[in-house]
Amino acid sequence: MSDVVLDVQNLRVEFPTRKGTLTAVDGISLQIRRGEVLGMVGESGAGKSMTGMSILGLLEPPGRIAAGSIHLSGDRIDTLDDRAMQTIRGRRIGAIFQDPLTSLNPLFRVGDQLVETIRLHTSLDKAQARERAKDLMREVGIPAVEERIDNYPHQFSGGMRQRIVIALALCAEPELIVADEPTTALDVSIQAQITALLKRLCRERGTAVMLVTHDMGVIAETADRVAVMYAGRLAEVGTVDDVVRHPKHPYTVGLMGSIPSLRKDVEELQMIPGSMPRLNAIPPGCAFNPRCMRAGPRCHREVPRIATEQSGAACWLGTQGGVA
Repeated sequence: MSDVVLDVQNLRVEFPTRKGTLTAVDGISLQIRRGEVLGMVGESGAGKSMTGMSILGLLEPPGRIAAGSIHLSGDRIDTLDDRAMQTIRGRRIGAIFQDPLTSLNPLFRVGDQLVETIRLHTSLDKAQARERAKDLMREVGIPAVEERIDNYPHQFSGGMRQRIVIALALCAEPELIVADEPTTALDVSIQAQITALLKRLCRERGTAVMLVTHDMGVIAETADRVAVMYAGRLAEVGTVDDVVRHPKHPYTVGLMGSIPSLRKDVEELQMIPGSMPRLNAIPPGCAFNPRCMRAGPRCHREVPRIATEQSGAACWLGTQGGVA
């Protein structure tokens, strides 16, 4: 267990409303080890980003962690107050978000922003922090660092801005990085560069990475393991090879079947019928049962769960030793 950086157990996130309590994340458990990239994938509204925000302590009120626990290298962090979480964020957990312009202050030079972050989380003086900022910029692939360190965010391309955000996330040598759709706003060629950069930095530094995305191509290229989410629950967890090539959950099978293949001609891609249920209309039993062609009586009565944090599918159709 010593190499487990992130350990989430039975996490439940709720949003109280006038008409009742909505459950956005429903009892998920997962682990990420040193140097490992865990990809979290699913449709919009599946609860991926909400899980990431819970780990970062950035849930917007009235959202709250109603049950479960989050441990970072053995230290429980979900019970910490805002002031304590501020010391955790940046120092022990780095964050990379979808739009780099929301992470960078347009009024300040990127070098000043890097230096400020480094000095906030380390004991380096201003001159030392500036040299550290240059080293980080070189590490993430920014050319002509001596000149570009004094540029403003708008003077960088989208891909270069995202590299600066990755440098910001690495300033204090964090144990964990939560990357929420880090390549969505970029074109395909830049996506490949950013995913390769994340993977390389993860391996070299031993940093654990939670990569939140809806892009299975990014998952296949970057992640070691995959967690598939549906309606706030984990549908399947496993290695990239197992989940992509040999999916067990009907939802994962549908996701994989909707991806075009370069190896064979297909006249029509598979489609998952229907849509994900709203939070106030999640059906009893397996949340996927209204869209599943193989659902049986048990699927409409009982909620299936994954047996371990490492691999498995939350499905009654032979994957948990039983049948629907």
